[in-house]
Amino acid sequence: MSPDPAAVLAGVAWPVIAGHSHREQLLSLLSQFAQTERLAPEQLLRQQLLQLSAVIDHARRTVPYYRDRFGGLPPGPVALQALPLLTRRDIQDAGHGLRSMAVPPQFGAKHENRTSGATGEPVTVLRTMLDGLLWQANTLRDHAWHGRDPALKLAAIRAVAPGTADPPHGVEAANWGPASAALGGTGPAALLTLDADVAVQADWIRRHAPGYLLTYPNNLAALLDHFGQRDERLPSLRAVLTVGETVSPALRATCHVVLGVGIEDVYSSQELGYIALQCPASGLYHVMAESVLVEVLDAAGKPCAPGETGRLVVSSLHNHATPLIRYELRDHATVGGPCACGRTLPTLARVAGRERNMVKLPDGSTHWPLVGFHRFRDIAPLRQYQLIQRSLEEIEVRLVCDRALRADEETRLATVIRDALGHPFVLRFMYFEGELPRPANGKFEEFVCAIGGDAPARSVISGRQTLS
Repeated sequence: MSPDPAAVLAGVAWPVIAGHSHREQLLSLLSQFAQTERLAPEQLLRQQLLQLSAVIDHARRTVPYYRDRFGGLPPGPVALQALPLLTRRDIQDAGHGLRSMAVPPQFGAKHENRTSGATGEPVTVLRTMLDGLLWQANTLRDHAWHGRDPALKLAAIRAVAPGTADPPHGVEAANWGPASAALGGTGPAALLTLDADVAVQADWIRRHAPGYLLTYPNNLAALLDHFGQRDERLPSLRAVLTVGETVSPALRATCHVVLGVGIEDVYSSQELGYIALQCPASGLYHVMAESVLVEVLDAAGKPCAPGETGRLVVSSLHNHATPLIRYELRDHATVGGPCACGRTLPTLARVAGRERNMVKLPDGSTHWPLVGFHRFRDIAPLRQYQLIQRSLEEIEVRLVCDRALRADEETRLATVIRDALGHPFVLRFMYFEGELPRPANGKFEEFVCAIGGDAPARSVISGRQTLS
């Protein structure tokens, strides 16, 4: 049945936004998703380009930045590869010049989204209620794909504004959020700030006995260590939901061993919303193609083939307030192949992280560092670690330990680290008490290449250098 023309949101070519109420619009989108996620790839791309063309036309007419930038392009449809990339620095430099002077009023109120600044280049973009609607529809899709029970409690531990969800109690809500509430009742939710000590977090989780726990992967690693040391399970827990950081195979394995549940990951950004959801059948990441168009490009700017790793470039299909067209996120990903689940949405085999998470070798080559906390614990009583590359020959090894390490333990750790990094780096061991400093956004990275860029400061308790 075709939607009532009077209930269709004008200005959106695909997917159709139909319905007089928030609930009707969400149900309409979910119904369409069930079909669009199984379209032939060429048909799906055709629909994406149709919607992106509408955004490009709007940007040309109403956004000063794009009026200048696209001025030399011929009128009418434009080949995607002919459009220049948009960088974080471009967004910063453009300022309000990247904002539309005539956002269609039917797209709803505008609001600012500020990025966390994990790259050292924070940006601010405007989004509308239309973007929020797509975000909520993809949230519901994620719940549906993983078969989550809406009657259970959802507990989240994440970075929030100071005073929002302070320990030891945090805050509670009657439901999981506006999307779930619009389609019917859910169980309660609870939120705690990431600043809470791990032991306090663990007590909080025990008290709430959630069915689902949402947090960052590195915070989960600390919680797994806490519960694992006590051989403690959480009987009510069905799954752990992760956001914001790369999930390693070792963390997935540890979560199964310690808590007996799996990790269900989401790849998203403040600027763009949902980018990809982890498939419950295969573990691949399905691109949310109805709201973003994702490219994975090699060093020459050409599309990567399945199995190849390249730079992620993403175009928002519905942001008419601050159009993000071919936006280079500075993340890297590996292109996936067809998924066993039968969904034909594009796949990413792995979201590898940012360029600053790659180790640089003296010969000019780079690669992803294969370091793992589970290997370190076999050598010494480590609670937390972080590696920061300060130069082409030096790695700063930040450690939180139960006790002072012996010289032979440092030597064994040094061997594991050098083998994993593929070079005989000079290692400088630094020791911290309690936990390692986190950036303001709460996102912790286990490896940071700080050559010529920002990195955590050297707020150190004690340290010494090893040349062995």
